[in-house]
Amino acid sequence: MDHNRHLFDGMYLFYTVVEQQGLSAAARLLGHTPSHVSKEVAKLETRLGARLLNRTTRKISLTEPGQTYFENARRIIEETRSVEDRLHAIGDRPYGELRMSVPVVFAHGYLNRWLPEFLERYPDVTPYIDVSERRADMISEGIDLLVRIGALPHSDFITRELFKTGRLTVASPAYLDRKGVPTHPSDLADHDLIDFTAHGASQSWSYPGRASETIRVPIAPRVRCNDAQTEKALALAGRGITRLPELACRTELSKGLLVSLLEEFASPPAGVHVIYPSRSNLAAKTRAMIDFLVEKSDETSRQDA
Repeated sequence: MDHNRHLFDGMYLFYTVVEQQGLSAAARLLGHTPSHVSKEVAKLETRLGARLLNRTTRKISLTEPGQTYFENARRIIEETRSVEDRLHAIGDRPYGELRMSVPVVFAHGYLNRWLPEFLERYPDVTPYIDVSERRADMISEGIDLLVRIGALPHSDFITRELFKTGRLTVASPAYLDRKGVPTHPSDLADHDLIDFTAHGASQSWSYPGRASETIRVPIAPRVRCNDAQTEKALALAGRGITRLPELACRTELSKGLLVSLLEEFASPPAGVHVIYPSRSNLAAKTRAMIDFLVEKSDETSRQDA
């Protein structure tokens, strides 16, 4: 028989009987009947092979083995309560390593500016940030939250939209002076294209047409890469036309370093989402980062309005 399996059976009940100085008082506190409490104490005594309590009709008293067992039970219970109190305190305070994965454009466009404030606000949280466009497995990789842009695959995870960003077709003025300005998606066949390939090489670029039609343009890119910053650098250098989230190129557009093309065929803005496994038992560190990202996104949206 595995005695360890029953090691703590009856301990808290016995401790409560002694603390309350009686079976009936302990029964009321624990929500049991006095007979149930009496039977459980008897079972404990049988398992230990020692009488723990002297019972009379009016009171109880501890035997010598009972006193020894009670003192050890009290120490174990008080230490357990202390550990639980510390865990509750940690649970209420953002604390520990926070693993998150964010797209490159979000990191460079927003997170890099926001992160110093988060670190100052939450000194006990240590962010571990994977900056990439790859498909991450939250569960197997132990990731606390993701930020992703655009359509999301169906999953059991919780998603919250931070803001929306348009996906723009852009090129430099120098490139357009040299190659001409496309006025319809089909014109892209005559241009040097820089394609984003984080989720596999594209065979075509799609644009919404009239009514509900979709215009698909077969492409043979001059360059393929999985980094929006590289795409942008090549476009700024006049090496071709690319497509970028607005948040990745708004500064260059405002300065005239890049030009937005085919705007009448632009797709609806895509959502920038924060994704996390569950609302229940969400770690304080994860909740702190989610709330922080929502707060900073709202501030940015008001400033842009």
